[in-house]
Amino acid sequence: MKHILLILLENEPGSLSRVIGLFSQRGYNIESITVSPTEDTTLSSMTIQTNGDKKTIEQIEKQLHKLINVLKVIQINQNNYIEREIALIKIKNSGYISKQLKLIIDVFNSKIIDITSNIYIIEIIGSSKKINNFLNIIKKISKIIEISRSGIIGIIKESTKF
Repeated sequence: MKHILLILLENEPGSLSRVIGLFSQRGYNIESITVSPTEDTTLSSMTIQTNGDKKTIEQIEKQLHKLINVLKVIQINQNNYIEREIALIKIKNSGYISKQLKLIIDVFNSKIIDITSNIYIIEIIGSSKKINNFLNIIKKISKIIEISRSGIIGIIKESTKF
């Protein structure tokens, strides 16, 4: 089952490496990871998407709390969290934009950001679920050549600060 962890850690060399090392040493897989400084430049916010049962995720949280640079770990759920991801999708250009392709691009609020004689590059921003749905539909009408995804970023809906 998919789980998303928000981690607040000191913005120092080696902090990211320690978190990655913990996952690696214990055989936990990271599906997605994003890291950036917070408004306080001495701190970083890390978003990790991983899979596991409840017991595994609880164990990951306990292990993360033991790391020197980790200040806070929150497991989020869909009810208290907004997630976004960006994807760039390169598809084969058949010589014209079909009505079907144009409709799908419009419905998903995505856009073509580059066109060459043999490819379109489409940008889509949204939840991972939205992007996955878009990809499943697009691959039925066009050949996907390449996909680049940013990984999940997110924020808790509550008025309290992370």
